[in-house]
Order: sequence, then structure tokens, then C-alpha cells
Amino acid sequence: MNTNFDIEYDLLLEAIRVKFNNDFSQYAKASLTRRIQNFLIKESIPHLGELTHRLLESEDYFIKFKNAVSVTVTEMFRDPEVFKSIRENVFPYLATYPEINIWHAGCATGQEVYSLAIMLKEEGIYDKTNIYATDMNNESLDIAREGIYTNEMIKSATINFQKTNPQKPFSDYYHSKYGKSIINPDIRKNVTFIEHNLVNGKVFYKFNFIICRNVMIYFTRELQSKILNLLSSSLITNGFLCLGTKESIDFIDTSRSFSMIDNKSKIYQKCKK
Repeated sequence: MNTNFDIEYDLLLEAIRVKFNNDFSQYAKASLTRRIQNFLIKESIPHLGELTHRLLESEDYFIKFKNAVSVTVTEMFRDPEVFKSIRENVFPYLATYPEINIWHAGCATGQEVYSLAIMLKEEGIYDKTNIYATDMNNESLDIAREGIYTNEMIKSATINFQKTNPQKPFSDYYHSKYGKSIINPDIRKNVTFIEHNLVNGKVFYKFNFIICRNVMIYFTRELQSKILNLLSSSLITNGFLCLGTKESIDFIDTSRSFSMIDNKSKIYQKCKK
């Protein structure tokens, strides 16, 4: 990476932080740089200085940029063994509560949120559950709210779902129309999608279960620690936390406040104080 690019990169991030109160400085630089460069090519922008100028001139253009560089990779029942473990190790405990509040942080376009909702439905505890699904990308949230996906995605989801020890066929939870598949209304009804940035976020509720999978791999260790402490503070005592299979709480100060439920699936339970 040349020196001029590094200078312009730092100036870009500082301009975004000051103007829009969005701090990208603790995102993993290599990953963010690739996404920014892809945006430059797509928008035919010659250099970062010109991008900075355009962003400062228009908040709408900043939103377009933010949506373009945020990561939205997801699929239904991704890592099906994780969802199977949630069904077996988390749901029986959640079933003992009169009300269940779940936070799905970094929900992207909603596939994993609906995966969770379907399993809650199968276990008979969905009607007393509230799922708050958040992401910083408002375009992804719009897709998630509609709950409409390609039939190719549904075919892949069906294969994954069959590995989670299901009770019913996956086809019971969606209907197809005009070449698309729509998640049934009774699965969508208890899900609230909210725009939220984990980097600047604060505790906004206390949850029985928090899922934040494959989000922090794009952050520096310092930012990961900050977010993990936020997630910890947002959990009730005995609440559960599920991270991505390549993520861990081992390096944060509050790690001793958790017990390991499933090391492979990265499921933890917050211990009593």
C-alpha cells in the first residue's frame, strides 16, 4: 500500500467519523480497503480524495457508500450444526421463561433471523418470543423485512435445515410465488428489524439470548473487545451468547463471567454474579 493511499484512507475515515459519527477506524484495514476499492471502481471514482469530497457533499451518498462497504454475507441455517446446538442446548432453558427476548446483532438480509424464528416455532416457544434484529445496512434491513428470497436460496436452506433435527418439512414455513419464496407471516410476526451500529451502540434492552455471528471477524481486536463487553452487558444473568465459529470471548476481561456451553458452536452462558 503506497503512502498517499494510506494518508487519503486515514483522512477519509476521519471525515466520516466527524461528519456522520460513524467510526470505521477499527475495522480490519485489509478487508475494508478491498470493499472501498470495489466501490471506487463501481462508481468510477479516480481516488479516495474524490470519494471523501462526494461523501461530505451528500448524506445520501454516504448512506450508499455505507451500505456498499458493510458485509452482508449470510444464508439460512448457515453452519447447521450451530443451529442444532441452539435447539438442543439453548431452547430448553429459554422455554422456562414467561417471555423471551432475543437480539440478533448484524442480521444482514435476515436469513439467519428467520432460521431462528422457524426453530422457535417448532419448539412451541415462538409466540412468547420477541426478536430484535439489527444491522447498520438499511438496504439489507429492507430485504429482511420483506422476507422474500430466491428459490435457489431456499433450496440451499432446505439442505441445511434438514441437518438441524427438524420436526416438519421446511416447505411448511414459506410459500412460493412468481419465482420467489416468501417467509410465512406467522414466522415474521415477532421479528422487529432496527437500524443499529454496533460500533457506536449502547445497551438498549436486556436479553435472554444474543446472536452475533461472523460480524467481529471484520474488526480489530480492540473493537471486538468493546462490542463483546456491550453484548455481555446486554444479557441477563444466565442468558446465552452465540458467536461465529471463528470468534471468541476468551480475550476480554468479562470472559470469566461466562461458562462454555458448546465450544465448537461458540455458545456461552452468562454466569451468576
